[in-house]
Parts: sequence; C-alpha cells; structure tokens
Amino acid sequence: MRTSDVFELLRDGQPRTRAQLADLSGLARSTIASRIDTLMRLGLVAPYGGGVSTGGRPPSLLALNPMAWVVAGVDIGASHATAALSDLSGSILVERRADLDVALGPDHVLGWVEQVVGELLADQGREVGELAAIGMGLPGPVEHSTGRAINPPIMPGWDGYDVPGHVQRAFDVPVLVDNDVNIMALGEQHAHLPDVDDLVFIKVSTGIGAGLISGGQLQRGAQGTAGDLGHVAVARAAEVLCRCGNQGCLEAVAAGPALARALREAGVEAAGSADVVALVRSGDARAVHAVRQAGRDLGEVLATLVNMINPSAIVIGGSLADAGESLLAGIREVVYQRSLPLATQHLAVTTSRAGERAGVIGAAALAIGHVLSPEHIDRAGARVTEAAAGGAATAV
Repeated sequence: MRTSDVFELLRDGQPRTRAQLADLSGLARSTIASRIDTLMRLGLVAPYGGGVSTGGRPPSLLALNPMAWVVAGVDIGASHATAALSDLSGSILVERRADLDVALGPDHVLGWVEQVVGELLADQGREVGELAAIGMGLPGPVEHSTGRAINPPIMPGWDGYDVPGHVQRAFDVPVLVDNDVNIMALGEQHAHLPDVDDLVFIKVSTGIGAGLISGGQLQRGAQGTAGDLGHVAVARAAEVLCRCGNQGCLEAVAAGPALARALREAGVEAAGSADVVALVRSGDARAVHAVRQAGRDLGEVLATLVNMINPSAIVIGGSLADAGESLLAGIREVVYQRSLPLATQHLAVTTSRAGERAGVIGAAALAIGHVLSPEHIDRAGARVTEAAAGGAATAV
C-alpha cells in the first residue's frame, strides 16, 4: 500500500488511531507507522486530541491537517476577476475581487493574478513555499491538458497562450486551468452538494454553457468542449443567426443579450442581463414572459441531456439565474414533460447557492484535487523520504 492509500483513509477528516488504520488497510502496524511518519513530515497529518483508553495509555489520534499548505483559486470573467487562498479542505481564507477586462490580454490580466496572489500570501503570513498549486478559470474554451485557451471569442490575445507557463514564472507550482463553467460546477458541488455525484451546472449569461459532473468526476470530453449547450439547435431559433455563424442556436434566443434585444424590440429599455433581471424583479410582464420562454428553450435542450446522463441535480447559475422562479419554471415545465419519468423522479432543478463565488471556490477545488491526488502525494512522499536524513519537507 502506498503513502497515498493511507492518506486516503484520513482525507475525510475523521480522526483515527494507528491501530484503526492498520485494521482498515490490512497493513502491519510498522508499515502504517512508516507511512504516517512520511505524511507527518509533509505536514498533511497531525495529532488530534486523544483516543479513548481501553486500559493503559490512551491511543493517539491522527487526522488530516487542512492548514498544512494553501492553494490559490482564481476566477477570471469577461470584466472581473477574483483571487482567493484556500486551505486543503476548500475553506476560503482570504479573497479579493476587482474589475478587470479580460480583453486587455494575458500580460495585463496574469500580471494582476501574480500580484494579488503574492499579496494574499503576505496577508495570511504564508511563505511562497507554502503555496501548493493554483487553480484558474477562464471565460472561454480551454484545453485542460495544456491550460491554453483555444479560439476564445471574447479574449483577444489569449488564443494558444501558455497561461501556466506565464504564472509559473512567479510561482513554481502546478497551475491548473479550466473554463469558467467547469470550475463553477466544481465550486457548487464542493460548497453545497458534496454528496451529489451526478449534476449539471448551467451558466446562463452572455452565453450558455454547462459543467457536467458524472460519477463524481468532471467530464470535459476529448478536446474539453463538453457542455457547450449554447450552440445546440432549438426549434424556436430556427431562423435566428447566432454569433457563431450558425442559425438556430439556443444562445441566440435564450442568453442575456438575446433577451435584452427582444425586449428592446418590444419597446422595453434593456441593455443587458442585469436590466432583464431588474425588470423581472419589478414585475414587468413582458420581461417575465421573455425569461419564462428562455427557460422553456433551455429546458428543450436539458430534457435531452437528462435522458442521456441522468443527473440528480440541475443547478442554474450566471447572471440570469437571478431571475429566479421565472427562469426555473420554464425549465422545469419542459424538462419534466419531455424527460423520462424515471430520470426526473428525484431530479432537483435549482438556482446556484454559491452564486458569484462558485467560480473561485471551484478553482481552489481544482487545485486541491491535484495536490491531494495519489500521484502528487506519492511523489511528495518519495522526496521527503529521500530527504529525511537532512532537510525539511516542502509542499511540492
């Protein structure tokens, strides 16, 4: 059994004794002691209180030490960015948000990331060496294996840019990059749905996309484009030209700009998603009708998705999620009508509870998933074992 296998027995946060770990793993106590020694040198495991004695000296308890290292989560949107530090349990320790135009290019935006992550470390009294990884979300298609944006429509200068390589000039740690909807799905699951292994997170804003978690794993697809619902054809949009060049896309009739345009054509002043939401909240009948219809259009696509992958939760996020029940009612109407009864028997369709923080929480979760992966733990364990005679362990 590897060091990471013993660590997995403690990762749930439940304190256990060495004897309990030996019983659970089937390993000799001497082997458990060696693995625990490695994990304690890494700082990942620490003593916890005291066990209950059955006669004689009470056994010592061991538990995950979530403060051993920190990770950074960075959520970059079209016009804003949020950076945060998190412990290894995913609890946000400190964060900072700023208005930041992604169209200014990678040098400007990633320069902000480097500066702010450094400031957040200093704020927490942490050394750079205590930073274990950085997770980052970008508002466009991302090739996850390389961390490079691929033909992002609203990110001039970012196409093919080596984002991890740039950030690693300042921080020599793993840098994990994904698209914004995927990290929002991870954030929602981590913060509010930890026991849900099959969920779909839908971001409805300037565009429409989905983060798909199936069997507890984020599904990116072969090239990382899984979940691009905005360009699935819907019946009502058959003659409508989409910005992608095709006709009939969901985004062309149900995204924020499309709804604002439809309201302007009806004589209602609406510049974008925020105005549409404000009109709905004020009770404007035309806005309520438009958003309800957008929900039906979205439901048309989601009904097929529900039949195919059978999620137990559909979570709606993004700026239009603030329209609340007007949007959800349209989605539920069509999803429950067109999906198989068994697939919807226990299906929940809700708005995001994490809200605008879903992205930064998910970015931190992305980094934590890498840092606490068996491969990473075993590599770090091997290094600390080799250095045991003479040096201190480091996070990475």
